[in-house]
Amino acid sequence: MSKNKGFSETSAGRYSLALYELALESEVLNEVEEHSSSIINLIKESEDFKSLIKDPTNTIKNQINAINIITKQYKINELLTKFLNFLASKRRFLYVETILKNFIETCSKKRGELKAELTSAKELTETEIMNIKEELTKNFGLKIKLNYKNDQSLIGGLIVQVGSTMVDTSIKSKLQQIENKMIEA
Repeated sequence: MSKNKGFSETSAGRYSLALYELALESEVLNEVEEHSSSIINLIKESEDFKSLIKDPTNTIKNQINAINIITKQYKINELLTKFLNFLASKRRFLYVETILKNFIETCSKKRGELKAELTSAKELTETEIMNIKEELTKNFGLKIKLNYKNDQSLIGGLIVQVGSTMVDTSIKSKLQQIENKMIEA
């Protein structure tokens, strides 16, 4: 594997840590974290914004103008707006989603939270999700930040991943195991 991969996870980590430290020092950490999530959601939902980020033919000036219009419209924190402009000016805006996700993860780690993924075959109620979250918090002894999604392709059951620990009770997984055993025989 090449040592020089261009813009690496390490670089994203440095930018996100710098944003974390600036937001902490300015006492706007919660607001910047919340607004970072909004920017990530905007990237997912808006093809125009995604194009602005991904298209290398966009000039720095166009990116900065668009950033300023968007941040003004959505009332994004001034520190985060300056940070986004900085990324654009350094031609690093292409990596904004990775940097902001890394920033949110850093905030979560600093609060002592453990990230967990929950996937279920049937749609779970808020109460069921909260019960699972509380049980995981008890079992792991840390506050859990739970991301939930519904995936009907699992047929039945759950998949829970906390850090590197994964529990897969889905019927899809069990059928896959049976299929693998049949192929081996």
